[in-house]
Amino acid sequence: MEHVQGRAVKVTGCLFEPPGTASFDKESLLLHRDQETVVLLNRFPYTNAHLLVAPLRHIASITDLSAKEGASLMSMLSTATAIVKQELKPDGFNVGCNLGETAGAGIADHLHFHIVPRWNGDHNFMTVLSEVRAIPEHLLATFDRLLPLFQQLSCRKEEGK
Repeated sequence: MEHVQGRAVKVTGCLFEPPGTASFDKESLLLHRDQETVVLLNRFPYTNAHLLVAPLRHIASITDLSAKEGASLMSMLSTATAIVKQELKPDGFNVGCNLGETAGAGIADHLHFHIVPRWNGDHNFMTVLSEVRAIPEHLLATFDRLLPLFQQLSCRKEEGK
């Protein structure tokens, strides 16, 4: 509601570069950060558990990724999708990115992918006619549901598995 009413605190810096080095941060909706990627819960989701996955490095295009960054990004997209599938059991997913403002990127200068879980009948006429989004669970509750699974991922990476 703070955003809708114009009272939300304006974000400074890049959304995909949360301050600090912690692997997660509830305030910034950061579910996972490693040496190559970040995973955030979208603050303005299309559906419940709408995730944003980005390279850690501030780049604008897929063509700017190193081979290692590209592999890490694809691996994280797969892993994050699997985590959402395991926890929320959606019927399908939309996964993609918009490269450049003209292509629809809201934040065009930092490459990012959207993972949008979909359920049969998850949208009705409201989204089409009124551009209203309705999600069945509060963002922070979804964050709390997904965080333990991402923390397990961080632990496995630290153990070299």
